[in-house]
Amino acid sequence: MRDWSRELTDMRETAGLVEALDLVICVDTAVAHLAGAMGKPVWLMNRYDTDWRWGFEGETTPWYDAMRIFRQPRFGEWQPVIAAVAERLEACAAQDRAHLSGA
Repeated sequence: MRDWSRELTDMRETAGLVEALDLVICVDTAVAHLAGAMGKPVWLMNRYDTDWRWGFEGETTPWYDAMRIFRQPRFGEWQPVIAAVAERLEACAAQDRAHLSGA
């Protein structure tokens, strides 16, 4: 992984980077909204005391079709969120590997 934050000076540059990505994984920041508005796949790691925009349950949002929400089960517990994201990411990677190998 590479941290590009020092190179990004405005939202136009950030949008350029997002456009080049296959998937954005982030918390509730402007980047989540930017990626969602661009129609990019974005996985939102969401806090338990969520913002009203994300609703209070479920993996989807009416705001962005390509967004999936991973929610904290309890306040302050990020480990289950990170584990769920890692598991889904590994499943996607395995699917891609199988597709590339012709399986």
